[in-house]
This record gives sequence, structure tokens and C-alpha cells, in this order.
Amino acid sequence: MRYLIFLFFAVPQSAIAQASGWGNVGKAPEPKGFSWTDPLWPDFWMAWTPATLVIFVGIFAAIAFIGILEVWKFHDGLTRKGILGLTTTFGDRLFITLLGSVYIFLAWLGFIGQPVWVPLFCSIGWGIIVFWRV
Repeated sequence: MRYLIFLFFAVPQSAIAQASGWGNVGKAPEPKGFSWTDPLWPDFWMAWTPATLVIFVGIFAAIAFIGILEVWKFHDGLTRKGILGLTTTFGDRLFITLLGSVYIFLAWLGFIGQPVWVPLFCSIGWGIIVFWRV
């Protein structure tokens, strides 16, 4: 009689497990679409997502562009004194822009959260102001 009670509780549980997904264990997962947050290389030590790759490539491209401008067009660095009273070059203004953009994004995420389209446009505006006036 004890075995019948065991079967009474065990059989429905296996049916529930089958219905809840245990029947899909051996199947290959369905391919999903593009995601900005999925890692590009899952076994790598750093989680390089497409978003982090775009940000780092953009920063290094900006540094390379500023370097090319300094070498070919403006040999002395085109220093000027801006509204902050600092004498800056292109590299200084790029650094101020990147640093300010980080603070804009961190403040936005800390106080408001997602989405981050507004701080993106604020950071672009900050960069224009820095390269124009500082």
C-alpha cells in the first residue's frame, strides 16, 4: 500500500516536470536575435558586449582622430584660453568632454535611471560646448 501512495504522488510530479520544460533538456536552444547585452565571447574574462565594444572603439577612434589632426593640420596643438581660464589643446578638450560625459551619465543613472537617450544628447551637447568654448 505504501508503494501505491508513492506512485500517487510521484507520477503527477513527473507529468508536471514534463509540462514545465524538462522535456526540452536535450534539445538545442532556439537562436535568438541580436542583443546589445549578450556577451560577444561568452568564455572570455571580460564581458565584451556590443555596447562596450562600440564605446571603446569610439573613444579610441576619437583619440586617433585628435592625434591625426595634431600631426597633420595643427602642429603646435592649437592651444587657446577658454572660458574656464585654462589653456587647452584638442586632447585636453577631448578629456574634459569624456570626463563630463561620464559624470552626466552617472548622475542620470543615479537619479533617474533608464532610458539613457536624454543623457546621450546632453553629453553630445556638452562636447560641442567644450570644443567650442573651453
